[in-house]
Amino acid sequence: MTKDPLIERARAAALGAYAPYSRFSVGCAIESVDGAIAVGANMENACYRLGICAELSALAAAQQAFGLENIARIAVTGGHVGDDGALAGDAVVTSCGGCRQSILEAAQVSGRDLEVIASNGNGTETRSSRISELIPHGFGPANLKDAG
Repeated sequence: MTKDPLIERARAAALGAYAPYSRFSVGCAIESVDGAIAVGANMENACYRLGICAELSALAAAQQAFGLENIARIAVTGGHVGDDGALAGDAVVTSCGGCRQSILEAAQVSGRDLEVIASNGNGTETRSSRISELIPHGFGPANLKDAG
């Protein structure tokens, strides 16, 4: 298991996912600069396009809890919930393009090149990247300086 408590919080959040269609539970944990943590999980819908990713759920919770400007780092993980009730899965789960765009927005609001830690469901493998690596040349609030 990982020793990073943020990943463990993301793994725990995944257990609260509503994923009856894909049976793929994703959790996200966001840490503030002062150590507070907000979490979110994916929420599927019978009308598939109305589902919500774990990262967006966690970003909304973080905005309410401590503000996007105070985000320090983000952890995401996913997999299936085993018969023992624990999150499991071998593949490292990374954020989709839309979530990367939303994380970029938070990064630009915070003025930090946010660390995004991706983990497998088992919590045994992680990959750490900066949002600038995950969405290079991204479009965010900083690009709207010339808007009228």
